[in-house]
Amino acid sequence: MNFDTYEIWLATGSQHLYGPDTLRQVAQHAQAIGSAWNASGRLPVRLNVKSVLTTPEEITSLCREANQDQACVGLITWMHTFSPAKMWIRGMQLLDKPLCHLHTQFNAEIPWGEIDMDFMNLNQSAHGDREFAHLLTRLGKARKTVVGHWQDPEVLERIAVWSRVALGCRAIQELKVARFGDNMRQVSVTEGDKVAAEITFGVSVHGYEPDVIARAMPGADAPEVATLLAEYENMYRLQPGLMAGGDRRDSLVEAARIELGLRNFLSSGGFHAFTDTFENLGSLKQLPGLAVQRLMADGYGFGAEGDWMAAAMLRACKVMGNGMAQGTSFMEDYTYHFENNRGYVLGSHMLEICPSIAADQPTCEVHPLGIGNREDPVRLVFTAAAGPGLNASLVDLGDHFRLLVNTVNTLPPPATLPKLPTARAYWEPHPDLKTSAACWMAGGGSHHTVFTQALSPEFLEDFAEFFDIELLLIDADTRLRDFKSRLGAQARR
Repeated sequence: MNFDTYEIWLATGSQHLYGPDTLRQVAQHAQAIGSAWNASGRLPVRLNVKSVLTTPEEITSLCREANQDQACVGLITWMHTFSPAKMWIRGMQLLDKPLCHLHTQFNAEIPWGEIDMDFMNLNQSAHGDREFAHLLTRLGKARKTVVGHWQDPEVLERIAVWSRVALGCRAIQELKVARFGDNMRQVSVTEGDKVAAEITFGVSVHGYEPDVIARAMPGADAPEVATLLAEYENMYRLQPGLMAGGDRRDSLVEAARIELGLRNFLSSGGFHAFTDTFENLGSLKQLPGLAVQRLMADGYGFGAEGDWMAAAMLRACKVMGNGMAQGTSFMEDYTYHFENNRGYVLGSHMLEICPSIAADQPTCEVHPLGIGNREDPVRLVFTAAAGPGLNASLVDLGDHFRLLVNTVNTLPPPATLPKLPTARAYWEPHPDLKTSAACWMAGGGSHHTVFTQALSPEFLEDFAEFFDIELLLIDADTRLRDFKSRLGAQARR
């Protein structure tokens, strides 16, 4: 996930009414903002400051150019002066990239002793941006609005969030998901309408029988297998039996072969997300565990039991959080802990939790798995780091897609888990388990989620805004009655 080839554009609006000197100052101010923001190191991609736009033709041309330019992932607009919004109609109708409306002005303070009408004409975004926003609302144009002085760190942080979301939107629009086998039999939430998803998000889902992985696997004595085994030994604490000469070393060799086969197939096919299912493993000797965990750590999306929606959403979130200190993983609400009238969740899965969320160095272990009818699979075992996070679930409700988001506080488990051979996360959901679970189930959320400590709800709100899908947030302020009222209003629309 290399961001170096991407950029966002700043389009500054004005008009010829105020003369060439004003337009020169507008251009200088836009360039100053661009230089400062690029030098800050806070943006994930470069900000490209475009020429000041003063006519409908210039605006339309720029929007067409943004659509066609593969480097451009989104457009920021700012009306430095009054830019009559009818000039923007055609351009905004054509623009198909994420849009951020920056409502700022170049000066932070009014120069009380020197202010005159020339100053007022130059610095009139206070009503220039309102004119523009009216037009966007009239058009029903999705956008993020950021208000405040451009030197305010909070303003730059919100621009950075939007920039990352724009990258995530690009990723899912171009995403190919490989589905090895079908979904787990008789399961509802992992189905979904793939045609509707491709229309809405751009993501395409491709089905394969699992033996395509087996055919891409190298032999046990291949040099790349030895190289990967050495990498395992360097990165993880290996269970004694998995070490060279150990009685379970063959299991680790097989896990390495599966990882290399998966990587070979996904890379050659241009896939950045995938699913599998324990009910359809073909000739694979193990349910992929270690391979899936490591591929997620490298940025691939994944969904267990054929859950292609979870895989696609995880890939988008991985891109949004690329380079950030905290991690993001596939997750499942597994079991509850009730204590002192409070409720907690132990999240996990059979094998497939991403080590990017690990608090400490994972151990690499092999244990029996009671389902799948295969050899004991190798997996990484660890506990997630403490801190704030959220769970997100993208679901197909038949007539529309819904994105549910629940903020959580990740905690160290109150005791060790010596007999639990899986990676796990332990959290207290907001506002409390009773309310969050009741809201989640009322909203039709999945048991499979994207668990992230890198992203805040703002990222997913921006994501949902661009794709025009429903987002329901469950956080510390949520009340069940209000939440159900929102669901009722949505049903009546």
